[in-house]
This record gives sequence, C-alpha cells and structure tokens, in this order.
Amino acid sequence: MMKRLLHPTRLRLDCMRRCSVEVKTAPHVPVLCDTAIEYLQPVPGGTYFDMTFGAGGHTRRLLEKCPEAKVYALDRDPLAHQLARDMSESEEFKGRLIPLLGKFSDLPKLFKEHGLAKNSVDGMLFDFGCSSMQFDEAVRGFSISRDGPLDMRMDGGHSGGVTAADVLANVEEGDLVKILRMYGEEKAAKKIARGLIDARNALFKIETTKQLADIIDNIMDGGSRKDKLRRHAHSATKTFQAIRIFVNNELNEINYGMVLANEILRVDGRLVTITFHSLEDTIVKRHINGNVLAGTANALPLKYSSYYAIDEPDMLESLTKKNWKQLHRHVIVPDAEEVARNTRSRSAKLRAAVKTN
Repeated sequence: MMKRLLHPTRLRLDCMRRCSVEVKTAPHVPVLCDTAIEYLQPVPGGTYFDMTFGAGGHTRRLLEKCPEAKVYALDRDPLAHQLARDMSESEEFKGRLIPLLGKFSDLPKLFKEHGLAKNSVDGMLFDFGCSSMQFDEAVRGFSISRDGPLDMRMDGGHSGGVTAADVLANVEEGDLVKILRMYGEEKAAKKIARGLIDARNALFKIETTKQLADIIDNIMDGGSRKDKLRRHAHSATKTFQAIRIFVNNELNEINYGMVLANEILRVDGRLVTITFHSLEDTIVKRHINGNVLAGTANALPLKYSSYYAIDEPDMLESLTKKNWKQLHRHVIVPDAEEVARNTRSRSAKLRAAVKTN
C-alpha cells in the first residue's frame, strides 16, 4: 500500500524545519572555497555578490578574510535565504551581509530596490547547480537515492512553476527527447522518452523519485553506466539532471547571470565561477572568451565561428569584443585532498576573470 503523501506546502515547511537544524550541525561543505576567495581578492569597503548563497560557506569565508567588506547574498531557495537572514542577524556579520531572495534574472529589480548602481560591484561569485542541502533532502525531489515527491524546483515552489512530475505528466514525446538530449546529454534519449511515455499511457503516474529511477532502470535493463570521469553512475542520472535543468530554466539563468556580471561589475572587478558539468562550464567559458552572440553564449566554439563576412564595423566590434581577462591559464579543479574530504567536489571547475572594459 502506498503511503499517503503530505501536501507540498507542508512538506516544504517540514523540510525547512529539519534542514535548519541539520545545517547547523552538519553544514554544506563549500567547494574550492579558499581558491575562490583568493581569486576574488576582497578589499576593505568592497561590495561583493554571492549569487548562490546556499549554506553560506563562501560568504562566511569572504567576510572572515575581509571584515570591512559587504556581501549581498542571493539565492532562489527560501531555505538558503532564511539561513542568510539568520547569519545577517548574528553579531559577527550584522550590517555586512544583505540577504536577497530570487533568481539571477530577478537581480535587476533587487538592484534597484537596494539603490545600487551599475558598474559598482567589486566581485561576484557563482557556485552553480544544486547544493548538498537540496540533494540531501528527499522531499525536495532531486535525489535518485532518496525517495520523495518528484518536485525538483530549486525555490521549493516559492514562485510557483511546474514540478518534475508535472513535466512528465504533460510533455510530448518529441519534446522529452529534446530535453534529455540537450540538458542531460543522454545518448539513449529516444529509448528513455518512449519508455516514460509508455508508462504514462498505461495510466501509471510518475510522482516520486524512486518511481522515476526504477522505470528508467527497467528501460535500460539495469545496465551499469559510467560518467565522464569514469565513475559508476545510475542509469537515471542524466534524466534527473535534464529534467531538473528544464524545470529550473538553469542554463538560461546562467547565461543571464553572466550578462549581469558584465553590467554590474566595475572595471577591474572580479568574477569567480564554479561549475559542475560541461553545459554550465561551456556557457561560462564562452562568455569569458567573448564568444557571445546577441547576449547569449555562442552555440559554436570560437574556433568554428567567423565574422569576416560582416561589413559593418560597429557590429563586427560588438561581436568580437572581449570584456574579460582570465586570471589563470587552465581551468582549476580540486586537489586530491579536497576530493577525499568532499566527494561532491570531484567534477567542480573554477574559472576566474577580471573585467577589462
């Protein structure tokens, strides 16, 4: 007999109560924390944006390193926002930490509300993807290994939006194939999409993470898989990633975040990004390298793009203009010691750049 599911609102409230206790005793471990703060180079009186506050590890380290700095802490997750509020009210950080609730695309509105000017911020930090808090709480619906409602909304439904279960209940097969291919880089996209639609047509409601994981495992005959780092992976990993990215509009938000960084940072301001898969890293890399078309990361690598057929000098300059100077030759990854301490850091890549104009 299936257990009666709690109403989503009650689930979120229960999750927040439990998380607020757990985070205090077993905090999320920030990835590449010291390296990120080192590249930000916080200065006394400087203004910084932590665009993905999470449990606040990077913000805490920044404010400890430079007590005279001020940090605006943005997160779309109400739980993370509450943690930021609690931290901002502590004696240690009072007046130096300003919590902001919203997505990257909400920042222009929040910027105005706080009376901030463009080209005035000294540094911005992005730590993309889901936080450990979100993966570890079954009721959030992100985890393959923890059974819970198939939600996957990073804001926990704060701004409405569709859940992962809503997507699977309504999506057309062709669109599902595209989602799995584009956002999950899933080679078996057609096979998995066909199997999920068959399950739906058999009047089987896919409402929990375990149901989705088990169905995909059956579709793929329980075959063993390895990820790009040659680690063993569940056959549903890429599907979970794809649906999560779609539900949260993650790649568009990342692209917009990079556009905002160019508008908000002052000249010589610093940008630090931490990505966890190639889709995120490609967007960041192409913005830093100036491979951007109409405000969007070019779909083609720079070496395959040519602008020699463009006659208008102003348009050519805008297409080839580079606003960033990368601060390191090769992408930075965690060392073996950090990976041993925090296995979730294994796929992390850090990029740092300074705004040049």
